[in-house]
Amino acid sequence: MRFDEYRRHDALGLAQLVARREVSADELMATAMARLEEVNPKINAVTQTFAPRGGGAGPFAGVPFLLKDLGAQLSGTPTTGGSALFKDSVAAQDSAIVQAYLAAGLSIFGKTNTPEFGLMPVTEPALFGPSRNPWDLTRTPGGSSGGASAAVAAGIVPAAHASDGGGSIRVPAHACGLFGMKPSRGRVSFAPLGEGWGGASMQHAVTRSVRDSAALLDVVSRPQVGDPYFLAPPERPFVEEVGREPGKLRIAFTTQGIAAPSIDPECEAAVREAAQLCAALGHEVEEAAIPGDLQALARAAGQVIAASTAAMLEAEVERRGRPIEPHELEAGTWAMYRSTDVSGPAYVRAIQTIHAVTRQVAALFERFDVLLLSTAGMPAPPVGWLMEQPGAFRERLFAFMSNTQLFNNTGQPAMSVPLAWSREGLPIGLQFVAPMGEEARLFRLAGQLEQARPWFDRVAEL
Repeated sequence: MRFDEYRRHDALGLAQLVARREVSADELMATAMARLEEVNPKINAVTQTFAPRGGGAGPFAGVPFLLKDLGAQLSGTPTTGGSALFKDSVAAQDSAIVQAYLAAGLSIFGKTNTPEFGLMPVTEPALFGPSRNPWDLTRTPGGSSGGASAAVAAGIVPAAHASDGGGSIRVPAHACGLFGMKPSRGRVSFAPLGEGWGGASMQHAVTRSVRDSAALLDVVSRPQVGDPYFLAPPERPFVEEVGREPGKLRIAFTTQGIAAPSIDPECEAAVREAAQLCAALGHEVEEAAIPGDLQALARAAGQVIAASTAAMLEAEVERRGRPIEPHELEAGTWAMYRSTDVSGPAYVRAIQTIHAVTRQVAALFERFDVLLLSTAGMPAPPVGWLMEQPGAFRERLFAFMSNTQLFNNTGQPAMSVPLAWSREGLPIGLQFVAPMGEEARLFRLAGQLEQARPWFDRVAEL
């Protein structure tokens, strides 16, 4: 199968070709591997490959697929979390999400790059080196699902597994011109593990089409015995929502930066243009401010992440029976590990702050059905930019990852939609947020936006 034909289809489209016997699963894998060999030396998106797993019957039968090298376990393969500390840590069993992918017929053949423990919105781990953005190789593909997004944007696979604890699906989707849905808390199980980052982390995927995202979420929305969170199942499969009329929605929009004083003028202009597009589609659109002490929530989220990281590392200390040495972690991770924010009282107070602000933010959705804002504070910055001035790290961190973390902590579904491009030709994602459990509403809106402003055929040329 030629690459240009392969790239003309999304994951469901490729599966349909296999079902009609117009192409074989082996041919799809051969095309994916050839593309990987061609472009991965340039973008460093895929860090390990292995003999394909899965590929049997199901809605995605035979479609090549990649796992993020963080969180999801595939038996017999390392899950490094982007860290030298776990480079030899081989999984003994499949995670529930991986079991669901295999049952759906996806053919898993590799893992994608991620920053150490998913802690950064850029993908530049010391273990594997930086991933690069297919739209501009001098730029980051974002993080922490940067390898996944770079692989999809470069055409290695039409969709890839991703996870999001502070924006790690939406930020790289923004940077790479993809569709990225962060589901509601409790929609996708972390079994056999528990929650991530105090319930802030969720798993799903980055995709080129809306329907692929919806169908993949249908596949993995399987509650497991003992899950700490529960959501009622959707009224109908999410894939059936794509193409349904969303109705007249009350859409609030804001050009504010949540964790930064402001956002880049091109991102601000993109928000206003998207608001005009929504109004032209018949929605009721109004500018509004997000309520709550958002700075307090950002500080609290940082404390939860620090405490959660320290707990994970302490568990590794107990497992191996000796302390972790500074050289075994990246400097930023070591500093977090030793931070005063990891105490028990600090963690509990941070959770209390998050819950209080969540109630304040939820009040906005008593008046509106959807919130629109920029996914990130700026287009993808250059590789190395975040860390090149240590004294400016925090300012730069939130200048880029300004608008996503809030909705991890509230637990609401949020999606990044590739509706705009910068003057330099870099993608700009627009973020849409709905009340808890309302992924269906977002998928209906996303389908409408995809029809009104198609992006599927706008691809990075490398």
